[in-house]
Amino acid sequence: MMIPYILLQTIIVPVIASLFILITRRKIGRKSKWIPGITLLYTTALLFIVAISVYPGGEIHEDYGWGPQVMFGLLADGLSLPVALIINIICTALSFYSLHYVEHRIEIIYGEEDEKTQLSYHTMYYWLFLLFPASFMGIAFATNLIVLYLFIELLVIPLYFIMSYIGYVDRFRVAMMCFLWGIVGGTFVLFGSVLVYSQIGSFEIAELHTLAGNPMVFWIALLILLGLSTKLAIFPLHIWMRWVHAEHPTCIAGLLAVYANIGAYVIVRVLILPLYDDFKVFGLPLMVMALLTMVYGSLLTLAQDDVKRFCAVSTISQISYSLLGLGALTVCSIEGGMFYFLSHILGKTILFSTAGILVYTTGIRDMRQMGGLASKMPITATLWIFGALILSALPPLSGFAAEWVLFTGIFKFGVHANPVGLIIAILGISAVILTIVYTFTAAKRIFFGPLKPELANNSKIRDPPLSMSLPLLILAVISIVMGVYPKPLLDLLHSVIGLL
Repeated sequence: MMIPYILLQTIIVPVIASLFILITRRKIGRKSKWIPGITLLYTTALLFIVAISVYPGGEIHEDYGWGPQVMFGLLADGLSLPVALIINIICTALSFYSLHYVEHRIEIIYGEEDEKTQLSYHTMYYWLFLLFPASFMGIAFATNLIVLYLFIELLVIPLYFIMSYIGYVDRFRVAMMCFLWGIVGGTFVLFGSVLVYSQIGSFEIAELHTLAGNPMVFWIALLILLGLSTKLAIFPLHIWMRWVHAEHPTCIAGLLAVYANIGAYVIVRVLILPLYDDFKVFGLPLMVMALLTMVYGSLLTLAQDDVKRFCAVSTISQISYSLLGLGALTVCSIEGGMFYFLSHILGKTILFSTAGILVYTTGIRDMRQMGGLASKMPITATLWIFGALILSALPPLSGFAAEWVLFTGIFKFGVHANPVGLIIAILGISAVILTIVYTFTAAKRIFFGPLKPELANNSKIRDPPLSMSLPLLILAVISIVMGVYPKPLLDLLHSVIGLL
């Protein structure tokens, strides 16, 4: 028997836990750090139960509201469930990664403040943190455009405050940059949603198919794509990413990667599935912009010496692989795009969190001042290699399987539909080589070669506490499972996308 309100619980339980920390923060103090992890272990278990019902080909639909005029629904199917599950696992991993990182970061920034002030920043982080998984679950399961928009915008709140108070260089300005770009992107999505309502009198995603053939679909899709492209950091709308993603506290690096990537899921759910034929006009331009962003982002990454900026800029390039698949508009390429999205957020969480471990341990961000650290930090070096393998699409991790499916679909498009698509596919694979170059070149600069004397003589430089490294190792194991045995994930995705 299915647990009542199981999808709603994945959203509401983190919100309740957040409010509990906020209300009781003066009494529970530092004990609040355990609440997000416990909460998210529970919601992850709920999602595994949902997976049993959804796989293969099932779905769970929950309807809520306050009368016939104010209704909203939640839908778990073969598309939304894997997105929600992988994201929730990442949130859970980062809740435990945060235990030592946040304490260390607050000590650096507010070490001279009294204990009460420091405690206020501790509890603030943890109640804000729980708004991330709640919002991500809302985006994944929402069946209403306005509800979807509200959850997208809710993410801006914890991003702004966490960046402002425990971020890095020029953190208040960078937080405001993130806030403004987020609001602008969300506003375009809202405009597109209102235009939908003007045509069909409904915000329900299930009703979007009735727009097929409507001349206004072009403008609706354009508005929504502009809004989501801002969040996806597509060139030339990428400016915010290199600053925001570099200067936020690294404990939420994986969450910001999800924030940037989840637009690919929204494109599939809102535009491609219900309006496939009308969306074709955007296919080739989307592929061209994705390729341009992939190459530009890769070259920009090669020029970086700051380890956090390196990870931030590489995100610009890697997000676009998913968009390349979506633009090809074959069943295989769309499924590959979604697979790559999930693989990328796993890999980026590992890689960026490892960069955070380096800064946490050494106090250094400049890779030119590193080198030979594998001898003192073997687990950290292993984590970086795992992240590099995922993002470089090398076996046996998930990136390899994801890009295999992705480029199979893109080449099918190029061979059977458009020769320009074939050229883009070939150039896209060339961009993969750049990813291999920059991820492993960085690994060599940081972890191999001679160990600098000032690092060799520093007894504090060692692998981090297990609470930081173990969650990342678990994510690497999940990536290996997805790479070696991708069939369950692909079956789930195909149960929805295959209907095209």
